[in-house]
Amino acid sequence: MANETILIIDDTEENREFVVKYVLEPEGYNTLTAKDGEEGLKMALRYKPDLILLDMNMPRMDGRAVLEYLYEHRIEIPVIFMTAHGSEDIAVEVHRMGAQDYIRKPFYPEEMLKIVENTLTRINLTREKEALTRRLIQANQELQNRVQELNVLYSIGKSVTAMINMNQLLPRIVEASAQITNADEAYLLLLEDEKLMCRSARRHNAGRAKPMNEEIRDVIAAHIIKTRQSAVIDPEKFRLKLNPMPTSAAYTPLIIKDKVIGALGVRNVVIGKPIFTNHDAALLSALGDYAAIAIENARNYEALQNTQDEERERMRDTFERFVPPPIVSQALSKPESLQLGGKRQEITVLFADIRGYTTWSEEENPEKVIEGLNHYLSIAAEVILAWEGTLDKYTGDGLMAVFNAPQAQADHVHRAADAALALIKAANEVQSQHGHRLTYSIGVHVGEAVVGYIGTERAMNYTAVGDVVNLAKRLQEYAAPGQILVEESVIKRLGALAQARPLGEVRVKGRKRTATAYELSGLSYEDK
Repeated sequence: MANETILIIDDTEENREFVVKYVLEPEGYNTLTAKDGEEGLKMALRYKPDLILLDMNMPRMDGRAVLEYLYEHRIEIPVIFMTAHGSEDIAVEVHRMGAQDYIRKPFYPEEMLKIVENTLTRINLTREKEALTRRLIQANQELQNRVQELNVLYSIGKSVTAMINMNQLLPRIVEASAQITNADEAYLLLLEDEKLMCRSARRHNAGRAKPMNEEIRDVIAAHIIKTRQSAVIDPEKFRLKLNPMPTSAAYTPLIIKDKVIGALGVRNVVIGKPIFTNHDAALLSALGDYAAIAIENARNYEALQNTQDEERERMRDTFERFVPPPIVSQALSKPESLQLGGKRQEITVLFADIRGYTTWSEEENPEKVIEGLNHYLSIAAEVILAWEGTLDKYTGDGLMAVFNAPQAQADHVHRAADAALALIKAANEVQSQHGHRLTYSIGVHVGEAVVGYIGTERAMNYTAVGDVVNLAKRLQEYAAPGQILVEESVIKRLGALAQARPLGEVRVKGRKRTATAYELSGLSYEDK
């Protein structure tokens, strides 16, 4: 065990130098020192060390006062007391106040090192257990969501494939497409005699879907039918002046036996309605498979009577293997790009973590914990996507986002800074509305990294690797709740826009070079 950061708070310079030079540094620990309790508390709040070695008797603020402050403000940094007395009463008192252990003066390196290592091991095991629990909760929630989606699809598939009346079937498919994607409008288009016919539609504020038989011109649907690929379309890609103008749309082709028979589309027209995602497109595509089969069954009911059981079994087998993947636009447009490897390029990395979650989860019931965790992670994901960042991964109750990859963004540093500020603002709004004592701590850094697909040919992830990623993560770990820490290179790129306070050099765990950190509080876009 090494590379952890340990803060030594002692009013005697000889004691501080002894602990640093003869106990901690030889074992590879990073050290911070403070000459009294008041200075030590400020450093603990700023740098969030892995462990504090705290003297009992000091000027300005003694060890008891420091520990009481940490306890009352729910700041979870393990503390080992250093005392010249070492009685059992002292041990009981410091444990009652929240200290992990105590060390007698004068110090003996072997004894002190053993207590430090045992304490860090115990704390790390506890944190690993908590992180594993969070990951398990998240994985269970995601699994439940996928199972629920598949159950809905299976239920809808059973209902539509059981219909043989076209006037009942087509509106049912349209209603189902609006239901699973939460869309304002939905359309079912069929190719008939080389014409594209709208056979059923659900329009905004016009009630439930009804059967139709109207020839239409829809260049997006025509493109989907030609390419045989599902797609999500944002407003910038609309070439037609539609009324009302959609805020987002998603289409999927209806294919049966390698023949395209039409298309299924959904639109959002209400301002502020979420933009469709690739996951929505995957759900629509799954429904499209059911719909195409159902339509073909209705058209050829008598001819398919003898093979109905076999067809239903084939559908069941298909959807038992179906797992809706998070398909990105790059994968849809360029499947050949899905190869292991990457390229070196400049990116801006943002790490965000929910602070106060562990304490809060102990006080709330599991349902509230899951709801709250999903709420805060959803807020973070929406903010990242709103600034067109790439949501790389969730890390327990935190996340990693990348800007300037895979799509180039000339203003990627500004986007990351804006997103970080928006995250803190969103957390503050949630606190005022719901009373949660939760917020984010955020780290941001810009630099070169290797970006691409990592893993195996059968299982790969699009991610970034490099020092810029590691340092952004460490800055986030050092950041206090509600605080954004950025590296000096970010401030230089932001220039006069940055409203920031220098924090000086910090020694980063696992990194030989120090980093110059700033606390970002805002961006000023006023004309100079």
